[in-house]
Amino acid sequence: MNAPNAHPLPSLEAVVIGGSAGGIEALNVLLPMLPAAFRPALIVVLHLRPDTPSLLPQLFSLRCALPVCEAEDKMPVRHGHLYLAPPDYHLLVERDSFHGENHGGNHGTERAEGVHLALSVDPPERFSRPSIDVLFESAAHAWREALLGILLSGANDDGARGLETIRHCGGRTWVQAPDTASAETMPAEAIARGAVDEVLTLEEIGSRLRLAVH
Repeated sequence: MNAPNAHPLPSLEAVVIGGSAGGIEALNVLLPMLPAAFRPALIVVLHLRPDTPSLLPQLFSLRCALPVCEAEDKMPVRHGHLYLAPPDYHLLVERDSFHGENHGGNHGTERAEGVHLALSVDPPERFSRPSIDVLFESAAHAWREALLGILLSGANDDGARGLETIRHCGGRTWVQAPDTASAETMPAEAIARGAVDEVLTLEEIGSRLRLAVH
């Protein structure tokens, strides 16, 4: 693992974030640190109760300068937007059948290289739907070296396999420092599997992400 630094994040198209127990609290720290000029698409999976509508889009809209929405099937991914997985669906990233179409050239409306979201009702993985691994693995193949994966607080090992895939495809991987997490199992498992480039506090993650602007 490399020591934390403040270098820019070149050619970053998207950031995928996963968390479980303690993940909402972690995002409540991170999201206010992101500037309105944040360029990459931001896609988040949190483990949620399957039988309750999520209030996270409304909650995070109050704390984030980016447009926030709950992901929908076939929704195009745009730079500078935050997408949240809905309860009881896996969230995936897929390439369009055509490539390179951008609708508009302004920050916040630019199409992220012909990529869209997909929802799935396939069986739970690691007892979870949505699964962090499912998002991370699909995003790794869609964006490869232009992807950053971040794993936050959580009480199981979902996300570790997905971070391995992101690294294998050339992307970068960060985890919340386990000793700062409400539940350390999730980031600690990823570290144990050798899937992590950097171990950072929430403040370090937020400061580094602030450099990824248009």
